[in-house]
Amino acid sequence: MTWTTPGIDFLIRHVFIPASLNYAALYLGTYVLSLHAPQWLIFSGAVVLIPARLIASVVYTYRKHIGEAEARGARLPPVIDTQSFGNWKLMLRLEEAMTAGYPGDDFWDFVEQHGSTFNLRLGFEDVVTTIDPEYLKRILSTEVEKFEKGEDFRHAMESVLGSGIFNSDGAMWKFHRSLARPFFARDRVTDLERFDKHIQKGVQIMKARMETGYAIDFQDLMQRVTLDTSSEFFFGTCINSLEMSLDNLPLPYNHPRHEDSVQEFSNHPENAFSEALLKAQFIASQRDRVGWIWPLLEIFGDRTKKHMQVVNAFLIPVIKAAIAKNVDTIEQDETKEVNEEFERDGTFLDDLSRQTSDFTILKDQASNALVAARDTIASSATFLFCMLSQHPEVMARLRAEILNKVGPSRIPTYEDVKDMKYLRAVINETLRVLPPVHCANGAFWPSAKPNEKPLYIPPGSHILYSVLMMHTHEEYWGPDAAQFDPDRFLDERKKYLSANPFIFLPFNAGPRICLGQQLAYNQLSIIVIRFLQAFSSFTLVEAAFPPDARVPKEWNGEFKGRKSLERFRPKAVISMSSEGGMWLKALPVDQE
Repeated sequence: MTWTTPGIDFLIRHVFIPASLNYAALYLGTYVLSLHAPQWLIFSGAVVLIPARLIASVVYTYRKHIGEAEARGARLPPVIDTQSFGNWKLMLRLEEAMTAGYPGDDFWDFVEQHGSTFNLRLGFEDVVTTIDPEYLKRILSTEVEKFEKGEDFRHAMESVLGSGIFNSDGAMWKFHRSLARPFFARDRVTDLERFDKHIQKGVQIMKARMETGYAIDFQDLMQRVTLDTSSEFFFGTCINSLEMSLDNLPLPYNHPRHEDSVQEFSNHPENAFSEALLKAQFIASQRDRVGWIWPLLEIFGDRTKKHMQVVNAFLIPVIKAAIAKNVDTIEQDETKEVNEEFERDGTFLDDLSRQTSDFTILKDQASNALVAARDTIASSATFLFCMLSQHPEVMARLRAEILNKVGPSRIPTYEDVKDMKYLRAVINETLRVLPPVHCANGAFWPSAKPNEKPLYIPPGSHILYSVLMMHTHEEYWGPDAAQFDPDRFLDERKKYLSANPFIFLPFNAGPRICLGQQLAYNQLSIIVIRFLQAFSSFTLVEAAFPPDARVPKEWNGEFKGRKSLERFRPKAVISMSSEGGMWLKALPVDQE
């Protein structure tokens, strides 16, 4: 019901309509049986029947699942039970960990107590969580047709991602993927010159900030670089977020004008698109965490609406122009080969609009591509340079490889990048210790341990899997799993990955593997090369972070994973980012 709010729509479907039907049934029953019940009693009964029916359904379903598991000689995953209605105490605990803790907080304790797979059981729904690569192999590859994102996930993300490739299942997902796949041909994603001019602008901005003596928010810089690169690459129209003057970029906390700059930055029109996209994604991720009752938080309106209006103000004219440009091609014979100029210079949107003129399909594909390209590459580049700032020996070795292969100023070719083994190892290690997280949905699994009964995952269960935790688990990566060490992709420790490729999933796997994987590797590579040609060292400036974004003292303890090692606060929205930015200083090569 697009004319209502998500909350009102939810109440109509789950409260008003059921209550009305209950009232009608009770009223009719009293009339037929000649019972004289006051209206208030009938009305109260109609309302009370709603939670009563829910509780009865929950109890019945749980007992049914136990019976189904026993009939198969299996067991249900252990439940994290807080002895609270709908496990609301666990909901609050997880939300607090998500907003103020380290990604994976509490989950490591659950793994320690219950093994690699367990059921959070949130809001009366099964939310099975796993970090076991054998189960992920089933989810993503061997039994992928049994696992879907599910209606609840799609509904939560719909106002941001539409029904695009990252928010669809079944035939719709296959359709979107078939439309997008041809564009990611080798010639396009290996043409590094496409990205260089925007990266060079980023280099110049960083040099200018370094001349002031203050740190730069490298995360903001990378988001601008990737936003401009992606918008031009996919749409042929650049957002020009790098055109802001140095004075309008965010200032560090230790700068006298920090407070003023925060306000000016938020209100600057050049930031409108980026800020709107980020806020819309944050709201969508909140919805997903809250679960199926998220519309109750949006009684008075869709919280993503005003942000998506800003995003769509850019996308809609670009999409309409692409449709108009290619309308003649759509009417021609589909088997006709496109001309050489399009093969070389055509954009993602051009390619799509030659296959369909459906505005909604084009808009959903465009928004999904932009979110994926901007966030994944920007986050990975941000984390990579943070790791270099903390590991000067890695920085020195990587820079030596770059200068030896490419020199101090030449733009790299795809062949250059292919030959730089240590560069790929550094990128892979960054993706290992700080990857994105994905979700999937339910089936029957044998136990990963031979002496245990197989696990029965009831149909319709929500399944969460933490790539971050799996990537830093000693069982899969060895005793130094939490340490940042690119050599693990080059030395004898490769045996862990060779034995089980599903322990490393930065770009998903199987039929749902990211179409832009090679594009991301190549764009990350040229970003690293160009910045290391221009700067000889990087330093993380913790004093530049806002106080509430700094690593708390409580993290200096014994923890599983990387929590005690981090010097910034990772934040998980739809993709990973750094709370409060990533404040770095760099030494330009001409000042060595």
